[in-house]
Amino acid sequence: MATYPVRTRRWTRAEYDRLIDIGVFLPGEPLELLGGELIVSEPQGSAHYTAIGLVEDALRSALGPGWLVRSQGPIELDDESEPEPDIAVMRGDRRSYSHRHPSRPALVLEVAESSLAFDREHKGSLYARARLDDYWIVNLVDRVVEIYRRPVPDTSAPFGSRYASKEVLSAESSVELLEVPGARILVSDLLP
Repeated sequence: MATYPVRTRRWTRAEYDRLIDIGVFLPGEPLELLGGELIVSEPQGSAHYTAIGLVEDALRSALGPGWLVRSQGPIELDDESEPEPDIAVMRGDRRSYSHRHPSRPALVLEVAESSLAFDREHKGSLYARARLDDYWIVNLVDRVVEIYRRPVPDTSAPFGSRYASKEVLSAESSVELLEVPGARILVSDLLP
């Protein structure tokens, strides 16, 4: 009997969006396009969902007008990636993105419990490849916030890039977005 290697089919963002448009995938279905692969998102526990709301509240309070804090919405990273980070922050308002998803957020943030390793390695590499300068993980396992900055090439990373800087902040610390110096956020305000 002949054996054949397992093959997978890679998807482009345009194909993925078309599949949503024609109803193959429903809006809100737990899928993300990451590096040409369709990834099924894990269900959210109550701590995860609560943390997303706390992050939204803290960021909106710290940033003020002119900034959009968007939760679990798609962002256009490149031709083969349309992730849906737990939080993305960008200039503008909701109407600024009524015809097209944002592509250059000032901050992407993931809340992680069971997905911690995936968010660190896989999504971190994807966001670094897209040259997003500010990536945070609200780490519910260790009750800290991990701040990733300075994307650099790294052929050993899943998407060929990683962040050169990682800072781990305890609940007693505070943090600022790179693009909004002076807008301090207490880490304790982000943790459930």
